[in-house]
Amino acid sequence: MRLIALSFAALLMLIQYPLWLGKGGWLRVWELDRQVALVKSNNEKLKERNGKLESEVQDLKNGTDAVEERARFELGMIKKNEIFVQILDANSPAPTSAERASPAVKP
Repeated sequence: MRLIALSFAALLMLIQYPLWLGKGGWLRVWELDRQVALVKSNNEKLKERNGKLESEVQDLKNGTDAVEERARFELGMIKKNEIFVQILDANSPAPTSAERASPAVKP
């Protein structure tokens, strides 16, 4: 009787092995689910970034405000009949002659 019980236990363990540790076992499925969740999270971040970039592209194509803002801050350009005023902090060092000559606007 004991031999039959041991053999049934051994067969049960052999049947359970593929379920837990086999190619399509629970551990593999759990790992794949975790990877899928990670990739979905990454995709959501990338979709959000793509949306921001798309709106910036549309703004640059259609509107002149973004182009004007970039020209002002990155290239230091000013409009016609516009006066450039630079305000210095009391604690900041005096500008050099090269800095005074360039009308670059620093944000």
